[in-house]
Amino acid sequence: MWNRKADVESGTAEPLYPMMLESPELRWAFIRKIYSILSIQLLLTVRRRRLRRHLPPYLGLLHHHRRRLGCLHRSRLDALYWYFLNYLLWPMYYYHQRHPVNYILLGVFTVSIAFAVGLSCAFTSQKVILEAVILTTGVVVSLTLYTFWAARRGHDFNFLGPFLVGSLFVLILASLIQCFFPLSRSFSVIYGVLASIIFCGYIIYDTDNLIKRHPYDEYIWASVSLYLDIINLFLALLTIFRATD
Repeated sequence: MWNRKADVESGTAEPLYPMMLESPELRWAFIRKIYSILSIQLLLTVRRRRLRRHLPPYLGLLHHHRRRLGCLHRSRLDALYWYFLNYLLWPMYYYHQRHPVNYILLGVFTVSIAFAVGLSCAFTSQKVILEAVILTTGVVVSLTLYTFWAARRGHDFNFLGPFLVGSLFVLILASLIQCFFPLSRSFSVIYGVLASIIFCGYIIYDTDNLIKRHPYDEYIWASVSLYLDIINLFLALLTIFRATD
C-alpha cells in the first residue's frame, strides 16, 4: 500500500490502468498539470467574497428589488446568470488548444464563475455555505480517489456518458421551469439531490476520461470540465441546505 502511494506521488512505475500503452510518466505529468490549473481556478473562486466587497451598491440594489417586487427570486437570478455564462463555453471549447488565447479565456471564464458563485452566496448564511463547502470537499476527494483506485483495477466508467447527458438535459428543463415558475421548497430539495447525484457521476466520468482518454493538448478543457463538476456540485448542495435551513 505504501509503495503504491509512493508511485502515485512520484508519477513513475506502474501504469495507471491495465492495457495502458502510453508512458505512465507522461500521463502523470498531464494529470499534475490539470490539477494545478484546477487548484488555481478553485482558489480564485474561494476568494469571491472580495468581489462582493467591491460591489455593495449592486448587491444592495439587487436585494432591494427582489424584496420589493418579488420577481427576482433567488432561483431565477441563479438560473439566468448561469445560462448567460454558458455562452462562454463555446469560445472556451473552440480555442482550448490555442495558446495563449486559451489561458486568457480560461481566466475570464473562471472570474465569471467566481462572480456567479458569489451571487449565489450573497444572501445565504455563512453556516449553510460552510456546510456545502465541507461536504463538497469530502465528496470530490473521495470520488477522485475511488476513480483512480477503480481505474488501476480495470474498471471503466465510459458507459456513464449517455446517462449523464440525458440527466443533464432533465436538470436544464427543471431549472427553466423553476426560473419562470418558482416551485416549493420540497421541489428545490429534490432538484438539489438529483443534481448532486448527477454531478457526482460527472466527477467520476471526467476523472476517468482524464486518466485514460484526454489527449495531452486538452489540458484546458479537462480542467474546465472538472471545475464545472465541482462548482455545480457545490451549488446543488447549497440549494439543498438553503431550502432546509
